[in-house]
Amino acid sequence: MELVVSRRRPRRLARLGPGHWFIDFGRAVFGTIELTAAAPADRHEVRVHLGEKLAGPMRIDRSPPGAVRYRGLSLVLNRQTTTLRVLIPPDERNTGPRAIPMPRTVGEVMPFRYCELEEFPGTLDPEAVGQLFVHAPFDDSAAFFESSDPVLNDVWDLCRHTIKATTFCGLYVDGDRERIPYEGDAYINQLSHYALDADYRMARATLHHLIDHATWPADWQLHMPLIAWYDFLYSGNDDAIRRHYAALKAKTLAALAGEDGLISTRTGLVTPDLRRALGLDDFFKDQDLRELVDWPPPGWFGPDTPGETDGYVFTPVNTVLNALHHRSLVLMERIAGALGKEADRGFFAARAQAVARAVNTRLFDPGRGVYVDGDGTDHASQHANFFPLMTDIVPEKRIQSVVEFVKSRDMACSVYGAQHLLDGLYRVGEAEHGFALLTATHDRSWHHMSRGIGSTMTLEAWGTRYKPNLDWNHAWGAAPANIIVRRLLGVRPIAPGFARAIIAPQAGPLRWVRARVPTPLGPIELELWNEPGRPPELSVAAPNGVETKVVPPRHC
Repeated sequence: MELVVSRRRPRRLARLGPGHWFIDFGRAVFGTIELTAAAPADRHEVRVHLGEKLAGPMRIDRSPPGAVRYRGLSLVLNRQTTTLRVLIPPDERNTGPRAIPMPRTVGEVMPFRYCELEEFPGTLDPEAVGQLFVHAPFDDSAAFFESSDPVLNDVWDLCRHTIKATTFCGLYVDGDRERIPYEGDAYINQLSHYALDADYRMARATLHHLIDHATWPADWQLHMPLIAWYDFLYSGNDDAIRRHYAALKAKTLAALAGEDGLISTRTGLVTPDLRRALGLDDFFKDQDLRELVDWPPPGWFGPDTPGETDGYVFTPVNTVLNALHHRSLVLMERIAGALGKEADRGFFAARAQAVARAVNTRLFDPGRGVYVDGDGTDHASQHANFFPLMTDIVPEKRIQSVVEFVKSRDMACSVYGAQHLLDGLYRVGEAEHGFALLTATHDRSWHHMSRGIGSTMTLEAWGTRYKPNLDWNHAWGAAPANIIVRRLLGVRPIAPGFARAIIAPQAGPLRWVRARVPTPLGPIELELWNEPGRPPELSVAAPNGVETKVVPPRHC
């Protein structure tokens, strides 16, 4: 996919002293700056500072924490007025053998919002300096969302910009620190990109890449059938599920199942042949296939760091892993059906039923009404309960107790876990609690990322307190973009290529909503009025070729 370079003007420009200028471009993007200027001598060096974070008013933080970006560079001017581009030197960490390289025609980039110039000759004209924004083709008009809640509107805007800005590599990557595609990141990135633009090429290219360049977490393997199914469901293009069908079967990890269908990475069944089938190449040859649950794990940054797993107790048979296994089996049943592979379809259906039965028999504590973390422990984490909700494994009679426990833990997961937490809550109709999490303002919230911390892209974690080496440009933190569309607005395809769509809003306490949702056949437009004391009113306009199933909204 050919990348695009857009030029952005300064939002603010200020002279701090002789030859010293501060420029705020309003948002962080991946790119560099372009400067048109001349010098009073044959050779004049201007110091250029680019960064994501401020240390104080109009002062870039030149020693930012974690993987927050800053670069001090130089630009040489001469007597002739010339337009020059600041060259970004490669970073050793994110240009290694596993990283996605920037095209030579584009050159190296970095994420930045702010620029300082030192030793600049004369007066800086706002038209003479531009932020060069590198991104994939993106239809800014394809999606729209506005509601009666200003916090939710800000969260939407933060996530929307993040998804566009992080397309700079042409594949979905895990931010600037590594620039490596990971399956769990790609799943969230995919769904949020689909909510904003009906261009499915980058998601499909990332899927193709990850088939042969898999990463080590077992949880990530299980996300691949999900990514493949949604590629087909949204686009209607069956190329990926046909081409990679054998690999997707392996990535259900059915080869690791015991007699009751539950899988484990610790039973000696992870053979060299299986690793090859999973696409685990030599880059991860010394890394065992292991479950992740959430990131980071306890103790990753020292003995006093609790991690983001809510105290999860890891046992050989793991509840989160098996919930994801169940979901991958359900979606492989649908993929097999779409491809006319009836024997496989029957296998996946039977195996999914067996897994659901075993999870509910072995991993549920009926006394407390909650799922435990795994076989052999009585610890119950939030994750062990919201993953079964998300994967539709919880019987109707158990939903209330499981939901009450999940809600009692608030946001006890990372920004990655938040995708599945919110999906699970909205799946069972908990719109008010889902809305409360989306619009929270504490330090584990999207509002805090932008208004409290000052980032214009979603962070890798809730803050440095939770992950000291975090970056400020991680699309896996942008789950609200797809949760708002798929769950709060309730717009989802139910037949490949959006031939049929369901529209089932769960607006919670919102008084009104206006939105545009992209599909390959054109946008779905909707307006919802949810005034107290009056029945909710929903207006929907769908393009030709999209048959809609509208579920009338109700007051919470």
